[in-house]
Amino acid sequence: MAGFLSKLLTLGEGKQLKNYEATAAKINDLEGAMQARSDEELRALTAAFRERADAGEDLQSILPEAFAAVREASVRTLGLRHFDVQLIGGMALNDGQIAEMKTGEGKTLVSTLAGYLNAVTGNNVHIVTVNDYLARRDSEWMGQIYRFLGMEVGLIQNGMQPDKKIPAYKADVTYGTNSEFGFDYLRDNMVTRADSRVQRGHHFAIVDEVDSILIDEARTPLIISGAGTQAAETYNKFARVMPGLKPGVDFDMDEAKKTINATESGLEKIEAMLGIDDIYADPSGQLANHLQQALKAQFLFHRDIDYVVTGGEVKIVDEFTGRIMEGRRWSEGLHQAVEAKEHVLVREENQTLATITLQNYFRLYEKLSGMTGTAMTEDAEFRQIYKLPVVAIPSNKPVVRKDEDDLIYRTIEAKFNAVADDVAERNAHGQPCLIGTVSIESSEKLSRLLDKRGIAHETLNAKNHEREAHIIAQAGRVGAVTIATNMAGRGTDILLGGNPDVMADDVLRSQGFNPELEEGVEVEEGQAPAPSAEDRALALAEAKRVCADEHDRVIAAGGLTVIGTERHESRRIDNQLRGRAGRQGDPGVTQFYLSLEDDLMRLFGGNRMDSIARMMEKTDMPEDMPIQAGMVSKAIEGAQRQVESMHFAARKNVLEYDDVMNLQRAAIYGERNAILDGKNMDERIPEIIRDAASAVVAENCPAKSPSDDWDMKSVDTWVNTMAGRTDFVAAEVDHDDDPALLEDAIVEYLEQAYTEKTEQLGEPVMRMLESQVMLRIIDTRWMAHLQEMDYLKAGIGLRAFGQRDPLVEYKNEAYNAFQSLTAGMYEDYLRTLLRLQVAVQQQPELPEERSPLDGKVSYSSPEQALEQTGVASARQQAAAGAGPQGVPAAPPKPAAAKPQTYVKDKDDPFANVGRNDPCPCGSGLKYKKCHGRNQS
Repeated sequence: MAGFLSKLLTLGEGKQLKNYEATAAKINDLEGAMQARSDEELRALTAAFRERADAGEDLQSILPEAFAAVREASVRTLGLRHFDVQLIGGMALNDGQIAEMKTGEGKTLVSTLAGYLNAVTGNNVHIVTVNDYLARRDSEWMGQIYRFLGMEVGLIQNGMQPDKKIPAYKADVTYGTNSEFGFDYLRDNMVTRADSRVQRGHHFAIVDEVDSILIDEARTPLIISGAGTQAAETYNKFARVMPGLKPGVDFDMDEAKKTINATESGLEKIEAMLGIDDIYADPSGQLANHLQQALKAQFLFHRDIDYVVTGGEVKIVDEFTGRIMEGRRWSEGLHQAVEAKEHVLVREENQTLATITLQNYFRLYEKLSGMTGTAMTEDAEFRQIYKLPVVAIPSNKPVVRKDEDDLIYRTIEAKFNAVADDVAERNAHGQPCLIGTVSIESSEKLSRLLDKRGIAHETLNAKNHEREAHIIAQAGRVGAVTIATNMAGRGTDILLGGNPDVMADDVLRSQGFNPELEEGVEVEEGQAPAPSAEDRALALAEAKRVCADEHDRVIAAGGLTVIGTERHESRRIDNQLRGRAGRQGDPGVTQFYLSLEDDLMRLFGGNRMDSIARMMEKTDMPEDMPIQAGMVSKAIEGAQRQVESMHFAARKNVLEYDDVMNLQRAAIYGERNAILDGKNMDERIPEIIRDAASAVVAENCPAKSPSDDWDMKSVDTWVNTMAGRTDFVAAEVDHDDDPALLEDAIVEYLEQAYTEKTEQLGEPVMRMLESQVMLRIIDTRWMAHLQEMDYLKAGIGLRAFGQRDPLVEYKNEAYNAFQSLTAGMYEDYLRTLLRLQVAVQQQPELPEERSPLDGKVSYSSPEQALEQTGVASARQQAAAGAGPQGVPAAPPKPAAAKPQTYVKDKDDPFANVGRNDPCPCGSGLKYKKCHGRNQS
């Protein structure tokens, strides 16, 4: 059904391509005029385009000239001229679509067309890549075109300081990874000063390898965490009992769905080993969660497949790319359970401070587009989730690669031996081989087999990804054999015969130079010097000669051979691997080797695979004899479709739950940003006071009840807690049985307290504190809300047993929780403001330089003011009167107040107090033991 819908939705593609081809012809007509312009005249076009865009001219009418200018700039800077199909790809990107272009068609160059055009408006353009290396490489390589045309290029890298990121985001075009862009967005909504934000909106994004980022990585939300509670010993206790459990006896598991549960007998056994009477009697549910995560860690998550252990740390391996996911941790205690299983340090559990899914982050952009070699199989998901249609761009040259039928063996051992034999034969003829594996374990197994046969090779996996681009760049040389886990090194072109630029660097290193250094850079004694321009030119000439010679030999041997050792769960990943051969009309061949014991076949193959296995056993087929049958291919494709739909459902489920939070996130972040941008909070104070007073009166003094039944004591407690005083008595208010009069009295009292506080602190400080206190209150309550939502989400699935839809239940509870959050937020804010106590350090008087606050209190920064006014942390806010869930705490006793130090002033009531006199603050202590404690 999904396939039929995709065909229906793509019916207009032919007409669209014809329109694009007509525009490409216009761009070609402009080529002569662009070539005739000088460098300065070409650069001046950027300012001219900007003027036209500012005057309201549509980008579509500027497009032909802008694309022609970029093409000419590319020829002059990089020596690369955009093909017509690349121009078409640029048009698809500009229209907010996904351009599906075969590997080697120059997607990186295509992005410069749409990137430049959309940057002329002055709005930001983000180019999103899959890793830091590609972001850096592309910003330097493609950045030459932008800079030639007078634009600035920025680069965002992991670990970069915020002050370096601000100019990078201010640039016309900014390169970075999806996680860095997403985390910067979250961090920007946690800052307390407007000038600490680094991003400047979300106008246009071009996502390179869009399927990898928007599909493969979309199941894991971005989360910024802070340290939480530590329960390392509990994790270790549970981990110690896991190896003694037997599958099918003590627990039941489903590998395909990654679910596992202890049986009744297994539960009794675990409780006996742990010395716990009843795990499920724990009211917090923490012990039950410990059990679940320990079972998952022991039996569903495997070392060197799902994670690696390096340097005493458990690091997650991305199942799609085979790369280590630095800084990522599994949630809900699973990561700690794996750490306990592997006997490494169990790190503290984290509390979520901010979170967003990649889907919702990228939906922030006004216009989104992407490029990849494989997107058509996920067309329905791109349209449904991101409103992104996929356009297949024709290749510049016909694809002549030969895709062989799959070879299926009975056992994994027979399959790997056949792969090694095939590689040995091809290697003997000098034909380069690229071998794709689905796990680190498989890559290392194959590596050992090749070592036995004496075949030199490179192995790329999550344990060795630093050199991956360099290795992949040379994977097309004569006799090269490269094993890559899930196509590590994606984004790097494989040139038949090798890459001369990369080879030139190797030549320079062999001559004792450091090619990373610019000419003239001085180095310390014993270090490799920088090569001269002449050295570089000679090395490049030698590299080009070698590559040209090897290119012809590789072509004669049949081009690059791509071998897949297992079908992936997604057809798209298989297509990515296939696409590494046959670039730009090169010859090549692809071959997949499978076995009936492969996970995909075993878990999802179904009855067809069982019948094939029985047939192979009955006929006594030798293990090393493969079969090729259409029935098998159909079974494999059916299994892949099944897994793809399962993963789509998982991603959609994550998104549906985050969509609920997304509305709340937008409201909270909107309020935060309004405050940072100068929203005047003091205008809201009367309204906040009125709302709070109205609520407390309505609760304790209902109009329908006689005033004798009103709860005046609760009103007194509430008002005095809010103001931090003890002199309001509701019973003394002349209310004439009218709650409105009592409400007016409370409002007048609190407004007077607010006025006095403003006079005490000074107008400028009060204005600053109003915004800073509001930010702290928002952040504290939002973090608590996120934690509450995490717990809710973890257990909401159980409601399906009660015939209730968990998502509907989650939406209702999330709505109620958010109502509670916003209702208590402003009351907390008012209470904190009115109860602020000033504590400033003793400062020497400087007659020449008077404080701007008339000599009373001065602060060097908002942070200093916050520290010295008691709102520097959530703990201090809580101490100021907010109990759990916003319930007012009892007002503190005056004698328990923390002694404070004032700067003496001529109008200060403390100015003429003797050290042994009673303190004027009313604490009952002597001045020298109270406010005069720090006075000399």
